[in-house]
Amino acid sequence: VICYNVPSRTGVDMTLETYQALSKHPNIQGVKEAGGSPAKIAKTIETCADDFFVWSGNDDEAVTAMALGAKGLISVLSNVAPKQTHDMCAEFFKGNIEASRRIQLKAMPLIEALFSEVNPIPVKAALNLMGKNVGEPRLPLTVMEPQHQEVLKKAMQDFGIL
Repeated sequence: VICYNVPSRTGVDMTLETYQALSKHPNIQGVKEAGGSPAKIAKTIETCADDFFVWSGNDDEAVTAMALGAKGLISVLSNVAPKQTHDMCAEFFKGNIEASRRIQLKAMPLIEALFSEVNPIPVKAALNLMGKNVGEPRLPLTVMEPQHQEVLKKAMQDFGIL
């Protein structure tokens, strides 16, 4: 089991003490941490069991999280840019931090556009723009606002995936 901490969606932020307790459970392997706190990532890695892993849950913090000891990224960006997301992590783990950092920085406008509305609205819009024809989100979600879609389209073009 991998826990998922996403306080922006749940209104609850899992505590370090909770992670420490969960890290002792044999079926819990770690956490996808999307709380936005590099300090919490560092403390979790430092104080939890050695076989309790942290993955970044925020695309815009991937390199930072890996620098603190995260095992990688569970990603939204990878839905539309899988190779680049893979390369960002692979370069980091090969020790080529500069290449990883460059990919992260180049992806930032696209990441921002992918989070301009509630997921999966922007991802579906991006995949549709790429010709994947994944359809519209199901209610209660709606199609992406036209002004956000224009920003998304430009970010995709600038990133080289459209």
